[in-house]
Amino acid sequence: MATADVVSAKKLVENLQTDLRALSNEAKKKYPPVKEAAEAGILRIRTVVAKNKDIIPALIACSGEIMQPFLLGCDTKNLRIVQICLASIQRLIAKQALSQEAGSNVVNMLWNLMDCGIEDLKVLQTTLVLVTTSTVVRGNALARAIVICFRLHFSKDNTVSNTASAIVQQVVCTVFERVLAEDAANAAGAEDHSFHQNSLKTNSRLPPKSLRPCATDAYLLFQDLCQLVNAEHPTWLLGLTEMSRTFGLELLESILNSFPQVFLRHKEFSFLLKERVCPLVIKLFSPSLKHKQNLMSTGPLVGDKPYFPLNMRLLRVVSVLINKYYSILVTESEIFLSLLVKFLEGDKPMWQRILALEVLHKLCVQLKLLRCFCLSYDMKTHSTKIFANIVNALGSFIQSLFVHPVVERQSALPGVNSGKDGLNSSPGVVGGMSLGGGVTPQPAFAYKGVWIPLINVAATGSARPVFLEMLDKLEAPTVPDGYGLSIAFTCLLDVVRSVSTIVTSELEVEQRRKDQSGSKKMNGGTVLDRNDAVLEDVDPSLKSLWEELVNASWCGVLAALSLLLEACTDETGTESILKSLEVYASLCGKLGMTVARDAFITCLCKASLPPHYALTVLNIATPQNANILHKGHKRSISRDGLSNQQGQGSDGNANEPGDGRNQVVAVGTALPTVQGTQQGPVMLTAKNIQCMRAILSVAHCHGGILGTAWHMVLTTLQHLAWILGLKPSAGGSLKVSGAAETANSVITTAVMGELPILSAMLSRLFESSQYLDEVALHHLIDALCKLSTESMEIAYANKVTRGDKEPSLFAVAKLLETGLVNLSRVEVLWRPVTAHLLEVCQHNHGRTRDWGAEAITSLVKASLAYKFEPPLHENLKLQTMLLSPLQELSAIQHPDIRQRQLECVLQVLHNNGETLAHGWPLVLGVIGAVSDDQGDSLIRTAFKCFQLVTTDFLPIMPRYGLQICISVAAKFGLQKEELNISLTSVGLLWNISDYLYQNRVSISEGLVKEANLVEGTNDSSPNEAPVPPFDALWLTLYSKQADLCVDSRPAVRKSAGQTLFSTISAHGSLLQQTTWSTVLWHVLFPLLDKVKKLSGAAKQDKSDVSGGANILIHHSRDTAEKQWAETKVLTLAGVARVFNTWRQQLILLGDFPRAWALLLEHIESSALSTSNEVSLNALKSFQEILQLQASSPSPKVLEKAASLDTSMSAPKAEQIKRTTSGDNPKIMPQKQIESVMDDFTLWSTAWRVWHSIGINGTKPPTSKTAKTLPSQPFLTTLLQIFPTLFQHIKSKFVASDFQKLSRVLQCAVSVPIHADASPFLLPSSMQEAELTGLQEAALNAITCVSKAIGTSETMQSMHPAVFDQLLTFVTYACQAPSFGQIETRVMSKTASKQSAEYLHSWIQCKEKWESFRGSQQAEWVSMNYVPFAEKSLSMTTALYKKTATRQAVMEQQVLQNILRVLQMPLGLKYACPSATTWKLAVTSLLEILHIGLPVARNPTYNKHFKSMWLDLAAALECFLFSEHPAPLTLSVEEQQQDEAMDVKVVLLIQNEILPYSTALPPQFTAKIMGLLNRGSIHSANSSSFLDTNNSQLREEFAKTCFETLLRFSFITQSLVSEEGAITKMAMSALLQRCREVLSKYVEDERLSGKCPLPRSRMAEISFVLKALTTLMESLKKAHSGNVDVNTWEQVIDLYPTLVDCTTCTSTTVCSALRDVLSQYHDLLLPPSGAMQNGR
Repeated sequence: MATADVVSAKKLVENLQTDLRALSNEAKKKYPPVKEAAEAGILRIRTVVAKNKDIIPALIACSGEIMQPFLLGCDTKNLRIVQICLASIQRLIAKQALSQEAGSNVVNMLWNLMDCGIEDLKVLQTTLVLVTTSTVVRGNALARAIVICFRLHFSKDNTVSNTASAIVQQVVCTVFERVLAEDAANAAGAEDHSFHQNSLKTNSRLPPKSLRPCATDAYLLFQDLCQLVNAEHPTWLLGLTEMSRTFGLELLESILNSFPQVFLRHKEFSFLLKERVCPLVIKLFSPSLKHKQNLMSTGPLVGDKPYFPLNMRLLRVVSVLINKYYSILVTESEIFLSLLVKFLEGDKPMWQRILALEVLHKLCVQLKLLRCFCLSYDMKTHSTKIFANIVNALGSFIQSLFVHPVVERQSALPGVNSGKDGLNSSPGVVGGMSLGGGVTPQPAFAYKGVWIPLINVAATGSARPVFLEMLDKLEAPTVPDGYGLSIAFTCLLDVVRSVSTIVTSELEVEQRRKDQSGSKKMNGGTVLDRNDAVLEDVDPSLKSLWEELVNASWCGVLAALSLLLEACTDETGTESILKSLEVYASLCGKLGMTVARDAFITCLCKASLPPHYALTVLNIATPQNANILHKGHKRSISRDGLSNQQGQGSDGNANEPGDGRNQVVAVGTALPTVQGTQQGPVMLTAKNIQCMRAILSVAHCHGGILGTAWHMVLTTLQHLAWILGLKPSAGGSLKVSGAAETANSVITTAVMGELPILSAMLSRLFESSQYLDEVALHHLIDALCKLSTESMEIAYANKVTRGDKEPSLFAVAKLLETGLVNLSRVEVLWRPVTAHLLEVCQHNHGRTRDWGAEAITSLVKASLAYKFEPPLHENLKLQTMLLSPLQELSAIQHPDIRQRQLECVLQVLHNNGETLAHGWPLVLGVIGAVSDDQGDSLIRTAFKCFQLVTTDFLPIMPRYGLQICISVAAKFGLQKEELNISLTSVGLLWNISDYLYQNRVSISEGLVKEANLVEGTNDSSPNEAPVPPFDALWLTLYSKQADLCVDSRPAVRKSAGQTLFSTISAHGSLLQQTTWSTVLWHVLFPLLDKVKKLSGAAKQDKSDVSGGANILIHHSRDTAEKQWAETKVLTLAGVARVFNTWRQQLILLGDFPRAWALLLEHIESSALSTSNEVSLNALKSFQEILQLQASSPSPKVLEKAASLDTSMSAPKAEQIKRTTSGDNPKIMPQKQIESVMDDFTLWSTAWRVWHSIGINGTKPPTSKTAKTLPSQPFLTTLLQIFPTLFQHIKSKFVASDFQKLSRVLQCAVSVPIHADASPFLLPSSMQEAELTGLQEAALNAITCVSKAIGTSETMQSMHPAVFDQLLTFVTYACQAPSFGQIETRVMSKTASKQSAEYLHSWIQCKEKWESFRGSQQAEWVSMNYVPFAEKSLSMTTALYKKTATRQAVMEQQVLQNILRVLQMPLGLKYACPSATTWKLAVTSLLEILHIGLPVARNPTYNKHFKSMWLDLAAALECFLFSEHPAPLTLSVEEQQQDEAMDVKVVLLIQNEILPYSTALPPQFTAKIMGLLNRGSIHSANSSSFLDTNNSQLREEFAKTCFETLLRFSFITQSLVSEEGAITKMAMSALLQRCREVLSKYVEDERLSGKCPLPRSRMAEISFVLKALTTLMESLKKAHSGNVDVNTWEQVIDLYPTLVDCTTCTSTTVCSALRDVLSQYHDLLLPPSGAMQNGR
């Protein structure tokens, strides 16, 4: 035994002994038996203590003996003794030291004391202790103990009564607690559940045998309590005859509320509930059900009046029954709940309705109960829809308070005003005036003039009843104002909370179950936020339960809350209502109840807008006609009535006094709608703003379940944003506009501060769309697209009817915002979003288009910058999808859209160019969507993008994108808006070509790898060999450049042409051999054809050659024809350069001869063009292609050629056709390369073309006038070509070919020049003349032929023809050739530079004047042929020196022809156009004769020169005795030089002719002597001595002639011949003439005095003296037989005259005189021979 128990037992023994002693002392006088018993008890206790260690059990065993003194003491009825006894008994009871028998004795004792009325309180106390401390009191004893308490409860002493009431409740509870303890003790044991209900139905004292003792006591107790409440006699509580129903109901409620386990475990007790309690409750409810309240009066109708205490307690019992025992009282609970619903009807007293409300509130907070209600009743087919009725009853109650407000005021509190002010005025209005500042209005509901305050009755989720707790009230208390509405409102909110909690908690359980089973995780957020497949896996019965919970309640909840929302004036209350609406909307959406969901969303949307405005915007039917049906559920009458009343009062709060929530806080303009635009301003209240917040919350937190309701939500938000002045800004967010749009817009300060918050909430709403699943996201996007479509329709209508009014851009902005936050799943939203935005971009309203473009470009930029996994550059499909909207914008014609598109592309390139990868084709497609109808600004922007691409991104671009890049560059080149861009594009093509060349290896490899992606442009024909990818890239480049070469703008054509041919020249080495054929036949030759065609069709007038710009244009480019001429020149030159540069590759082509012939045809056609520029440059191209040589190709070319199979031979001349047939060109092997180059067919074709150009180009006109003639450069170039060409044809060059050449040369050099050009081509004087290029080229052609003839034996016969041609040119020195019938004039040989400039200006003025008069006649000037002829003469001389002994030269009498030709310049002498001509002729003659005379004298060849001698004599005569005297301006030195030339000729006669006179024809010798005689005689002509004006005499010439005559007359001849006689006669005449001259001189000298004689006279006398000297010297040397005596006599006779001349003062004359006088020295002593002769 524990120490504490021992101590406690000892203390108990001591206390008992003490009490027994005290009892003995009190009873020893009056009650001896008591005294004795007390003393015996003391002894007994001592004995027990002494014998037993466990005192308490020992005491229990003898408790009857121990209790005996105390029982006897109580029987004495003495208060002191009774008190001592009861105290001791209580000690024993407390220590549980009583036996069952003793306990029964104690109960009997207490009963007696109760009957005697002694110590009632002590009795109650002892009874309580006896029953509660142990279970020794059972059965009837317990019943008697309970009866004692009940009887004392009905004592007239309030203290006793109240104490007894409490003890009764405690004792009753103790009885049932014993049952719980008994059940707990026997939990493991078997329990007999068999019982017979029929036996229980009779009120028998015998309890069910199946119950244990404690349960039996409790059963009998509860049964009797029911009977007592039902006014029946008890069967167990004998002695209890009465008990009030209220107290009985309290006991029943206490038992039922405290011990549900007993009733639920024991069917016997459950039976009592069903058979006793429930019927009793229903019976007691009967008076209340029958009572009806007159709605128009304050008192009840005739009949039983409901008793508040009883009704209140009955409802408490009902509340407990439903709360605790619903599972076993399903049917009874249905009845009770129906009664509660009936109690809420308007014909019941307000306190009764309030009680029912409080009970219902307690039920509504019980989640399991509501779930069971719905499961047991609403889901049953033929059962009452209890849950639906409850919700509807709550709504009807709320509605009734506004419809019949007097009912609630029937028991108005004292002091509260009733009537007009009390019922219809809010506390915020006193006497018609609102409260002042600082007073916060009381929360309330105001509707249609009815103002009801809102009281805080309980926290949400808990019930705190007031009227149900008024157990002390005997009368119905006064209902506080607004309490009913407040409790109903709270109850309604708890219904919403409970239903929401049930559904959401169970959904979460299902979700966790599904997640644990391995299902895929949902897309973030709470359950309500997720519209996933959870419901699909839920048990159908469970899903049906959820749906029924919502379906049964949503109509009533919506009707009540919508009314309360409209009537609420408190922000907190409004927030609760909005939260409830939000919760129900989310529930409906989650469960797929779209009609219900849309109804709640509509309610929220309607509340956020002004009443009439909402009807217009949301297109809501009037509530009277609205039928909200879902799944067959019909609205109850009460709900319909509520809806009707709500509809009637839709605008009841517009001017409600004291309603702060209805104060206007913002005024804005109405947004136009499809139905029309509301006139006047739109006013928003604070409640509207709060409802807007609620809508935002619904959409933000439950967007996943909105579905099609998104459209309504977004429509509402759009209108609210419009009214509040929120406008879209960057990124799609809404910002407060800077200023009010109209004068009607007013925003209060409070709302103005809240606008940024609302804007942020709007943004967060669409940002939260990233947590929506794909289906929900599509619903959102569809709603935005639909809203945007409506806005576009309205904008279009407004543009037509109201001008350019700004539309709403809300939907477009939010589409952008939604797209930006959902880039992680861009595949889901991209196509619908961008497809709609593309439609927006096509709208006719500029602002709408602008935002559409802003949205789509922002999305593209953001998506490209987003970090996808895998990266975007690795996902071809995704990148293509992201960029395709940007490309589709190109199809929109609006310039602003195109501008936005290009700006976006530019930013994309700057920000994401490195990662575009597969998107380059689309980006380039966007950039390259260039058309001429676009403005220059767009083109500049696009080109800026393209420049960035070509500058920075070519290395990282996929290789197949390079081809697109080339095409885009070509498009920019072809556009006509911006010339500079076109020119720059051409430059970019050059840059691209450089890039291709520099990265050729990597590009080629990349193209091979990307072969499956490249859509290469293969320019080869189908039956041609396929072009490699890299070559195809080059072909695209060449093809695009060729397209630019035929652009309509000259500058573009020029730049493109230069770039094309430079590109081919620089990078042609990269092309495969087979590709060259494609380049020729698909690029170059088609380009030549196009240029030829377009240039031929070009206009010749000067209209619009500057492209519409006011630009000065040089006269050489002032017509389209001239501009195209430049293009033609450039193109042909480029093709020729290609042929020349890549000749080795082209030669390997099998169709090279065909290409060669075709190119020559183009050259021929161009060379014969009327344009000097074209023709000249065509010849230059001709000249360039002739540089082709038969050199061995490079090893690389040979390697390529060796790898190709070919057997094509060169085509014959007649097979060469100008065609680009698709025959497969074959590549010739190396062994045939040289044969191709040496094939005469190629060069014969070139010779034919050259000759054709020469003949047709230099064909003289048939008229005397010509508009144009071949230019000198053209002719020069033509002739310069021949030497090169001749190198290839000389092997087969025959005389007929030379004749063709000669004809071309003669015609070419004969062409005159236009007078305008003469100052630039002709010298100002003959002294400045030089060979022109043309003349030099002609002589070069002769030279090359001459050289070839000299080295070829077979061509020797062509020498005479060459001489003939050269001699023809020699004649041009004195006689310019004519060109057909053209009239020409010759520039004056003395013309100075100044006169030439004057002549040029005069010609220009004359041409302008004639052009003005319509005259087209041109003036032509012959060329200066003197240098040309002189050069020809020099060439003739040189050639003759080399070929004089050639057989053909001698046979063809070339020397004779030369002499004949030289006769003209020799004869003209000073009359020649240039003095150098006759001098060169003399020099050439001397040189030729030095070579030719020996040949002519040769007996072998003299037969070929028989006719030559006379021509020689004629030539000498023409020169020595020219008919054209020297000019007077000739200087002495020049005269001396000219005379020396004459002397040289005489010396030639002296040395080369006269010594061989015997071999020469006599006639020729006689002519020569005559010439010499004439020369000497001419010198002694008398007239020359007398004419003082005569020119200087040829002294040396005459002397030389004289000497020659003397030499061959006297010295060389030994005998006097016929010629000697002639000479003697000549001598006599000569001496006589000398005498006359001398005599005349002496006379004139004397007469002149000191005045000197003329110079000519002095020269004459000097010459005579010198001639005499010479004569005397010759006479002395001559043979004596040849000198006549007369001659000597005449000589001597001159002596005196000579002496007379000594007076002359002239030094020259004196010198000559001295010389002649000295000769007389030998005559002073005549020789013997002389003496003999003098005989």
